[in-house]
Amino acid sequence: MRYIVWMLVFLFWLNVKPYCQNGYDLWLGYTTHEKSVIKSQYAFIQSISALPFSNDPVYNNTLKILESKLTVLLGKPIHVVEYVKKNQLVLQLHPTAKLDNEEGFIITSDLQSIKIEAQTSRGLLYGALHLLGLIQRKENIRNIHITETPKVKLRLLNHWDNTDRTVERGYAGFSIFNWHELPDYLDKRYEDYASANASIGINGTVVTNVNANAIVLRSDYLDKAAALANVFRKFGIKIFLTARFNAPMELGGIKTADPLNPEVIAWWNNKMEEIYQKIPDFGGFLVKANSEGQPGPQDYGRTHADGANMLAKRLKKYNGIVMWRAFVYNHQVNEDRYKQAYNEFVPLDGKFADNVLIQVKNGPIDFQPREPVHPIFGAMPKTPLMLELQITKEYMGQGTHLVGLGPMFKEVLQTDTHANDVTNTVVQIVDGSTNGYELTGMAGVSNIGTSFNWTGHLFGQADWYAFGRLAWNPNLDIKTIYDEWVKATFPGANRAVHKVALGLLLSSYETCVNYMTPLGLHHIMAEGHHYGPGPWVDSLKREDWNAVYYHRASKDSIGFDRTTRGSDAISLYHPFVRALYDNKSTCPDKYILWFHRLPWTHTLKSGKSIWDEMVLRYDTGVSQVREMNRQWGGVKGMIGDEIYESVKNHLNIQEREAQWWRDACLSYFHSISGMKFPDGVAPPPHPLKYYKSLSFPYSPGWW
Repeated sequence: MRYIVWMLVFLFWLNVKPYCQNGYDLWLGYTTHEKSVIKSQYAFIQSISALPFSNDPVYNNTLKILESKLTVLLGKPIHVVEYVKKNQLVLQLHPTAKLDNEEGFIITSDLQSIKIEAQTSRGLLYGALHLLGLIQRKENIRNIHITETPKVKLRLLNHWDNTDRTVERGYAGFSIFNWHELPDYLDKRYEDYASANASIGINGTVVTNVNANAIVLRSDYLDKAAALANVFRKFGIKIFLTARFNAPMELGGIKTADPLNPEVIAWWNNKMEEIYQKIPDFGGFLVKANSEGQPGPQDYGRTHADGANMLAKRLKKYNGIVMWRAFVYNHQVNEDRYKQAYNEFVPLDGKFADNVLIQVKNGPIDFQPREPVHPIFGAMPKTPLMLELQITKEYMGQGTHLVGLGPMFKEVLQTDTHANDVTNTVVQIVDGSTNGYELTGMAGVSNIGTSFNWTGHLFGQADWYAFGRLAWNPNLDIKTIYDEWVKATFPGANRAVHKVALGLLLSSYETCVNYMTPLGLHHIMAEGHHYGPGPWVDSLKREDWNAVYYHRASKDSIGFDRTTRGSDAISLYHPFVRALYDNKSTCPDKYILWFHRLPWTHTLKSGKSIWDEMVLRYDTGVSQVREMNRQWGGVKGMIGDEIYESVKNHLNIQEREAQWWRDACLSYFHSISGMKFPDGVAPPPHPLKYYKSLSFPYSPGWW
């Protein structure tokens, strides 16, 4: 009997191998497969056939990666050798009519060999990393034919990192970029960071904050940037910098930054020449201008096009680009912020240089848990538009909440703008297929920091991964993407772990919306740091910095009227979309308070009043987080203790804070409306005064 018990324990141990990765290796924690798996699926790979010498750093790095990672995965030395007829991985670098993109690749195999073909070394790199991902996840690579080309040309991370290593809206520690020690000390993290980005197709990174510091354009700091560029280059990644518009004044001592001033133009000409001498493949500039106090061309009576084109003309000589952010609002303009970017940029359609991208946030306000798609999408057919998505979670629990953002990314990308009176999704606009743009791009605001696992919350890695995969191909299925991440992150765990992790990623976004901003509530976070609820905020100097400006709750009604009877922001959309949102009967409940001011008693599509439905959504959100925590508790012992406890502790925080969100918001809205709580629903345990009194002076993310 004792023998049988020990055998059962041994068999259970074989089936449930705790995965002891601590999070640093991200989705690249390659481990040796079981001998049975190698023998049945991958034994035919004995060597790599390729040209062993090249002056191309990307090509050489690709060979190095394949040799080292295949050796680990297959448990035997794999080396680059001269061409043989079988049992090999063949790399072929040559022009091919089968590919229409220099970053694309083809992978084909039979029972004896597998081949990667590409036009460029970058294509070979992406093909090699794709193949390694297939093998890592134990997928079939026999008799396959895979052709992959990126649908978007520029796939960038935007770091809101300051040169003092603080990170604006960052929740994973300090910046990984140590400007003080550069260029002499190159942290190993730089290469690990570049490797992770290349593995998901990211080909560029903006390493400095959009609220720019001109010092990064100083000569010694350009040397520091060049050192980073040298690391990134072998992974096919270009470095970009943010340009402070008045840098000629701050660094050059010029009395103006007027983009049409000859002295200013000469300064930028000289600065560009200096940059490209130090960084020959420099990507270009990201610019935030005339927004939130940042200097810009409007300070001199010029337009955004004047400012962008001045920089673009200088950059074009070097094949560089300008990404000009459309996140603008002016405190001197007394109108709905929803409309300001549209009103400033759409009249300039067709006036921007052909190496300018207008970078537009997914929604018109500011990375709220759920926003309608920005009305600029579909309204500028003559100007390439670049989608900006949030990977960090400024308004969604910051660094401690598990919120899979992939479903939100897809919701945005799949939204139909009806531009040109036909089906035109945001994907079709961003990838250039609608208007024939050659210059296309997607940007993700990074959630990366010095936390040992890079993102603070382990599951934050999944959104970094998801952004890269969707930037490569916005049409990919988010469940498939998250499944890839789960398999790569927990390779030794059983199916129960995979099922729970995947379920949490797919369901948690809607859960977050429920316990924070149901029914189209927005911008009701606490002031300054945006940590936690603050629907009562009403004392900030700008009207549209206050939460009460957005929900406008009164004794009788709630919501922001943006219909044709209100601010008329609805008129910025195509007539089909406008008609959908303008009518309270057809407007989706998820956007109802974005566009309509309605009585608390108004009946929604659920059959419940706004008040009852709001209470239900907040209650449901709390219950959903509690269930998330319970499910994760069920995988204890199936993965390494360090990772399990890290996620569990964060879920404990999320459960407590979801309850806080629910109680604080319902306490406030109840105090305004006087509505009775539905039967069976417990009122908040504290008076509103208690929730208002809570203070968090050292909340992370501000700068």
